[in-house]
Amino acid sequence: MKLDLERFFAACNPSKTLNMKNAEDRNYYIEFAQVRGGQAIEKLKRTISRLSPNEPTCQLFTGHIGCGKSTELLRLKMELEALDFHVVYFQATDDLDVADVDITDILLAIARQVSASLESSRVALQPGGFKAFLQKTIDVLQTQIEVGGEAKLPGIGTVKASTECKFEVSLPDEIAKLTIKAKNSQQMRSKLRQHLEPQTSQILEYINQEILEVAITQLKQQGQKG
Repeated sequence: MKLDLERFFAACNPSKTLNMKNAEDRNYYIEFAQVRGGQAIEKLKRTISRLSPNEPTCQLFTGHIGCGKSTELLRLKMELEALDFHVVYFQATDDLDVADVDITDILLAIARQVSASLESSRVALQPGGFKAFLQKTIDVLQTQIEVGGEAKLPGIGTVKASTECKFEVSLPDEIAKLTIKAKNSQQMRSKLRQHLEPQTSQILEYINQEILEVAITQLKQQGQKG
């Protein structure tokens, strides 16, 4: 390969994430396992694909800023997809104010990103209980922030308090009604957390039963591993 010094310099920028699906990016990828003390991504992949392919796992992958975490995780994504796993990868900053994060914020972000990815892969989710829960949450917040007979709902706009609102939208859009404004408003985050924190276990149950379990079944029917 003829070395493009300008491209090589750009690839070495700590703020640059190499996408391993991109053939040009792969040309500038360097394996640093020897100096890092081991092949962390291989260990992560082995746990997911061989040791616990049918069981949930939680693995911690850390490193200082600019050391290549995102590049390595994108490589893991590519290799797991080659093994027929459906992989959801997203940046926390897409949904969260990382300077002020609570467990319910993380759960809603995961639920939105995972359900959006699954819907794009023709997985037919029918999260009736979760959607009803989210609509009730919106109704509660609307009541709390009503002013002069009107309320500004997150992601919806201004509606009359007496108006009966019904939303026939996808689960990711339902969650976005809550998360978009919450990310940008400390006051909204506070109100949302006060309502959701006592119901953390219920949110986990909805995610596991109405999203993940349904998805795993359908993905395996499509010939994927999960």
